[in-house]
Amino acid sequence: MDIADWRKKIDDLDRQLVQLLNERARCAHEIGKLKRNSGMPIYEPNREKIIFENINRQNEGPLSAAQLRMVYERLVDVMRQIQREEMAPAPPEDETTEFEPND
Repeated sequence: MDIADWRKKIDDLDRQLVQLLNERARCAHEIGKLKRNSGMPIYEPNREKIIFENINRQNEGPLSAAQLRMVYERLVDVMRQIQREEMAPAPPEDETTEFEPND
């Protein structure tokens, strides 16, 4: 394969990753709803430990364990943010902040 073929393969993989990441985000959103309704905390260190253990078991390289963990740490951070947004109270609809320049 030449570089164009490899890049096409990467583009195809990126499309699949985006679909999977969005599916994972939908799951995190739903978990956020359940946590909100049951008063559970967003940050669960034991759950994150399990996630990292699971990915280490699945890893066959060429990513090192440390590299894969770096990717997943960021992913988990983003998913935690999705849950925070789900749990945050919505701002009142009449509160809008618009900047009007002084003349």
